[in-house]
Amino acid sequence: MLFQVEMDVRLPHDMKPEVVDELKRVERERAQSLQHEGKWRHLWRVAGRYANVSVFDVESVDELHSLLTSLPLFPYMAIKVTALCRHPSSVRDGDR
Repeated sequence: MLFQVEMDVRLPHDMKPEVVDELKRVERERAQSLQHEGKWRHLWRVAGRYANVSVFDVESVDELHSLLTSLPLFPYMAIKVTALCRHPSSVRDGDR
């Protein structure tokens, strides 16, 4: 199942810089791990915001929920999820 996931990160303004740096470090490691596993297929930064638009390829909504809640920055995110399906006019046979 493919899902478009929009994530806006909203860190508290009074969070200590060293805490922010550590959160970002472990978030990057987790995101890269999920990308290598093929679960996090695409990751794009939204220009001008601390936000991204991503595509996840998972077996179920429950798996997506589990992956998203495992992200270290999850408590500080506003997330919008959209289910995707293949468009009949797509020329990409390998996508679903």
